[in-house]
Amino acid sequence: MTANTPTDRQLQSAAGDQPSGSGPEGAAAGWRSNLADSLSPRNIGAVYVLIVICIVFSIWAPQTFPRPATIKQVLDSNAITALAALALIVPLSARVFDLSFAYVMSLSGVTAAHFVAANNWNVLLAMLAGIVVALIIGVVNGVVVVVMRIDSFIGTLATGSLVQAFISFVTNDNSINSIKLNGSFSTLSQGTILGIAYPVFYALIVATALWLLMEHTATGRRLYATGFNPNAARLADIRVNKLRFCSLLTSAGLAGFAGVMLASSLASGSPSAGTSYLLPAFAAVFVGATVFKHGRFNAWGTIVAVLMLGTGVVGLGLVSAPLWAIDMFTGVVLIAALSANSFERRNLLRGGQGRFRWHPARWRTTGPGA
Repeated sequence: MTANTPTDRQLQSAAGDQPSGSGPEGAAAGWRSNLADSLSPRNIGAVYVLIVICIVFSIWAPQTFPRPATIKQVLDSNAITALAALALIVPLSARVFDLSFAYVMSLSGVTAAHFVAANNWNVLLAMLAGIVVALIIGVVNGVVVVVMRIDSFIGTLATGSLVQAFISFVTNDNSINSIKLNGSFSTLSQGTILGIAYPVFYALIVATALWLLMEHTATGRRLYATGFNPNAARLADIRVNKLRFCSLLTSAGLAGFAGVMLASSLASGSPSAGTSYLLPAFAAVFVGATVFKHGRFNAWGTIVAVLMLGTGVVGLGLVSAPLWAIDMFTGVVLIAALSANSFERRNLLRGGQGRFRWHPARWRTTGPGA
């Protein structure tokens, strides 16, 4: 396996013709072209949408929105969403859906809270127990999807339903509450550094680790190759099934960690706390795939998408918008992101022909006949 996976070659062919020439003029032209491509709405469209959202709400709610407290609110209230969305990057890169992650979050949170409240376990041991339980579900997902060859969308949805049924059976749909959860357990996510809650820093650490894995290791390139074309990946001697199995394990482990942080932030083990993160997490990760990497799921694009969606939700809350407006905002953004991602993939398969390239002064179409 070389550094040029099928995905990388497609991306290279889609990069367009670079300015020719040598010397200072050629270097300057190349620098301008690279800068224009980097600032293209096609590359960082979500950043421009975030800027527009900030401008709109600054005008709409000038007394409440443009304040430092709003930035803190956006960061703190969306850190768990970021952790949940980051859990989806690895499986989606390998073209595997994991719809059970939200239920795994609930299960791991309930597990950790139970061991702290009922068994008086050390907080770190309880957190590890929650993550181990999540990994067990990841193994089950791997067996269902990879070994039994059930479609990942249906298989993980079925697994999630079974997990939710198990949680309801054990807890009777009652939250786990105890004074013991208000001590060091709640500090895991309610503690702050410079006024910023711990989960924000956890999300940055996880995003950095995923960035290193996906962009700077052979495993990351193989995951992208598997997601782009599994048959071609097999011909390149990539162990596709092993990668898909491990991607579900990774998703479950990260979802388990996110679930423990969620339980810590609530200071209780709620049997349905994770389900509300299903749509926001998928929306963020698909919007993130349109940022920076031209249709590839990536960590920093996901972080930008979380901030964009979170800023919109916080802004709608500050202007007292009805609850349905928040759901409508998330749904519209997700549809737009899926459309853009689908267009991007088709464009890559065509070798980038006929795509739009952005320049500061104008739009122009490149490709045959342009």
